[in-house]
Amino acid sequence: MSAKPPLNQGAGYGVVVGFGVAFALGMVWVTRSIKKAFNEDNKSTETFMVANRSVGTGLTASAVISSWLYSTALIGTTLLTYSYGLALGVWWGASASTMVCLMAYLSIEVKRKAPNAHTMLEIIKTRYGTGAHALWIFLCLLNNSFQFAGMTLGAANAVTSLTGMHILASTYLLPLGVAVYTYFGGLRATFLTDYVHTFVIMIILVWLTIKMITVKEIGSIGALWDAVVQAGKDRPVEGNYHGSYLTMRSQQCLFFGILHVTGNFGAVIMDTGFWQKGFSADVASAVPGYILGGVASFSVPWTFGTIAGLSAIALETTHIWPTYPNRMTAEEVSSGAVLPYLAQAVAGKGGAGALLLTVFMSSTSIASAQLIAMSSIISFDIYGTYVNKKPTNKQLIRWSHIGVISSALFISTLATAFHEGNISFSWLLYMLGLISTPGIFPTCFSLLWKRQTKAAAIASPIVGAVCGLSVWFGTAYHYYGVISIDSTGGTMPCLFGIITSAFVPLPVSIIISLARPQVFDFSVFGRIERVKPEHGEALHDLQDEANYFSPERVKYMKRMSRWAAFWAAFTLTGHVLLWPLPMYGAKMSFSKSFFIAWIVIALIWLWFTLVVAIFYPLYDGGLKQIWIVLQGKTAVKASTEIDEDSLGTAPPEAVAVEPKH
Repeated sequence: MSAKPPLNQGAGYGVVVGFGVAFALGMVWVTRSIKKAFNEDNKSTETFMVANRSVGTGLTASAVISSWLYSTALIGTTLLTYSYGLALGVWWGASASTMVCLMAYLSIEVKRKAPNAHTMLEIIKTRYGTGAHALWIFLCLLNNSFQFAGMTLGAANAVTSLTGMHILASTYLLPLGVAVYTYFGGLRATFLTDYVHTFVIMIILVWLTIKMITVKEIGSIGALWDAVVQAGKDRPVEGNYHGSYLTMRSQQCLFFGILHVTGNFGAVIMDTGFWQKGFSADVASAVPGYILGGVASFSVPWTFGTIAGLSAIALETTHIWPTYPNRMTAEEVSSGAVLPYLAQAVAGKGGAGALLLTVFMSSTSIASAQLIAMSSIISFDIYGTYVNKKPTNKQLIRWSHIGVISSALFISTLATAFHEGNISFSWLLYMLGLISTPGIFPTCFSLLWKRQTKAAAIASPIVGAVCGLSVWFGTAYHYYGVISIDSTGGTMPCLFGIITSAFVPLPVSIIISLARPQVFDFSVFGRIERVKPEHGEALHDLQDEANYFSPERVKYMKRMSRWAAFWAAFTLTGHVLLWPLPMYGAKMSFSKSFFIAWIVIALIWLWFTLVVAIFYPLYDGGLKQIWIVLQGKTAVKASTEIDEDSLGTAPPEAVAVEPKH
């Protein structure tokens, strides 16, 4: 970095290590308190992996928003908006909201067909057997590993630019505290820390957006427009309408939007962590929680990325910019230094400290979900399926703990390898979809289409991956004459490669399935059982199944399934087809009045996200549960699972009673 870090290394170690230890100790206390108040035992596999399937709407929505508060998203939208203009924020927001709303549909379909599932891979194993299951283990671990390592590398780069802390130290220390509290608390700990982290992050993001606009060198939304218009004249963007940063007609933004929307569908569908959050939500909360969180999550990359990226453009030529009078180098931009420099410019050391805390919170929140996802594959789908086919609850928990620790060490090592191999943050950002998208259609078909055959399920992602990699390398050589890290990180090779990887499996699966037709009976998913605790009977039996699939509940789930399908289609149509594409074809640059209205609406949406993420979980039973824990009382009913006479209404509240002595 050409600019001196605004904070010293002590601040970096203090946040990364100090807050990590504090969260670990706090989560140990919270886990014990929840066990006492709500009888939720973190030594139970059902609690550790799927939080007893009792998470309410508010906490589900907050967790979904947290899932898209990647440090890479905050850093990436800023640097790409700085490079290509404001169209980028809309495309990135669409790449977050559309697939989350799709997960609302998939989560309610899981509850209809496989209510006792613990991982998405368990569904694959039940339907297609060992071969497909082994393939999906590889695909999911590959997806989670690259996503997790990319996030860790981006966060470590940000910490280094803010504090001067050695990047390898931050790479290994960032996941350390997360591994500790995830080790003790499991998925319930993930939901709770998601909420705490999102609470802090949203407040800082709202404060920073206001600070960027009101800093003396900008002063107002209109003044920001003036500065960015002048920057478009001085440094026109190739491929943008009249070279302007203030236009939706941007070739690079369009290409990135298609690439990122497609890639994120793969990142979500093949991330067992998103599926586990759906498994964890109760029947009444899965669809509204995912939809509310999905719609709200759109604002973070759109609002914050737009304002931050454009503010960086406006401030880079002023004396408050850390590299002044020089512009940032290409290496600084690609490594993600735009946002750290911006925070330092608008708010000094306070802004740098706030961003350091944000990076820590966002990266550790995502890390916790990723650790649970990867450990569940190791414990449930590898150990519990192939090593010990009749594992006890205690054995599964032990291997979940082993999975948490080993995953943290592996990801830190992988991120270190990327850094030492000169793999940039922007390269990972563009190519991640290549490894995740081949499984999109085969995975969705396994739950939604009864005619996909075992042969189709196995062949289609393999063919898609091979074709995608071939197109990726071939296109890189065609455009740049060489296959290298730089050429394979180009926009067009990644775009063509990801589209090929994503859509080739669709016709392959359909053709193979129809060539030798078979019809799958979805009731077979009913064979999936919950894990039997050591001290009691199995949690899944015929009587429980009869109660679960009561006529009222089945009717309710079908209605929610239709609503979820509508919202998935509505969000995809609105956020991808009816918003950015027509504006791309309009060939216009934003006038000052239009730009002001654009930013005001974006800020309102960001405040809506803050309300959903922070206050709604408290209204949705959170305050009452906190009060029960603080009083040291015991809740009569821990689960928020809906009763037969309350389908479609608010979940029943827990009633506190004095503990027996």
